Amino acid sequence: MLPVPKGRAGAEFLKLTFAVRTMAGVSELESALQMEPAAFKALYSAEKPKLEENLIFFCQMGKRGLQATQLAQRLGYKEARNYEGAYREWLQKEG
Repeated sequence: MLPVPKGRAGAEFLKLTFAVRTMAGVSELESALQMEPAAFKALYSAEKPKLEENLIFFCQMGKRGLQATQLAQRLGYKEARNYEGAYREWLQKEG
């Protein structure tokens, strides 16, 4: 299980989470992660993550979060991880 980061890292996590939540789905994530940084920022109002950054994906139940993680890893985001407990676990523990 991955903890939600605190402080500045948590703020960046929330910004990226918002950017991902505005996407239609995993298929849009693929094109988004291949965009130029300026285009990503213009569309999602967030900085495009760098390949070496920690990325944590999650969804309601876990399936789409895993798909997003695997996709990001294929695109070179080696630190992409899936929050296996998904939103439900986070809500129970943090919400």
